[in-house]
Amino acid sequence: MSTKRILLIDDDIELAQLLSDYLGQEGYAVECCHDGLTGLTKSYDDGLDLILLDVMMPNLSGFEVLKALGGSHKTPILMLTAKGDDADRILGLELGADDYLAKPFHHRELLARIKAIFRRIEIVTQQKAPQQKLAVNGVVLDHGKREVFCHEQPVELTGTEYEMLHCLMEQHGTIVSKDALSEQVLGRKLSPFDRSIDMHVSNIRRKISQFDEQDKIKTIRGSGYLFLTGDS
Repeated sequence: MSTKRILLIDDDIELAQLLSDYLGQEGYAVECCHDGLTGLTKSYDDGLDLILLDVMMPNLSGFEVLKALGGSHKTPILMLTAKGDDADRILGLELGADDYLAKPFHHRELLARIKAIFRRIEIVTQQKAPQQKLAVNGVVLDHGKREVFCHEQPVELTGTEYEMLHCLMEQHGTIVSKDALSEQVLGRKLSPFDRSIDMHVSNIRRKISQFDEQDKIKTIRGSGYLFLTGDS
């Protein structure tokens, strides 16, 4: 199995070095950069397996890096946010981050989150059927090519948004709980007051609505989400 490559973008040089050493001991190849502009340039490397992105940085903030990537990147991005700053977390998810971790965090917590992301990707890869297509309510998901279309128009989703849509479409007409989505897509249990699932679903809705104003995903308060079957 090839070594996973991680890009750490954080202007705290001492912390970055500590995390790089620790993750290196765990078998990951970590490259560090300490400003947003350099980090953005390196983020376009298709060989990366994960990006750890701090919010507050010189030149470009983590949010500006996400904006520049345009919300259609395939490399998972784990945002490192200020502890207790819900606004930062929500904005990061809106702009296309896959998940977030609040500073200060224990290095084992970061490692667990990284392993969960890679475990989820590995499961998805093993389950992927190249010929599989889902077509529900005007949306077509090609699981072989990992592409999504709404009324034949391409919908640009992040990797996590794609997996979440796939999970909902596979079970169309059935309520999928937030807990199930978190475990299946994010690879972790949903913690209290966690808005990750809500924000990812909101992003999917917004991107699909560019091509069809009819809502495809219904919120079932207190239960989860339902991908509507429409008239098909």
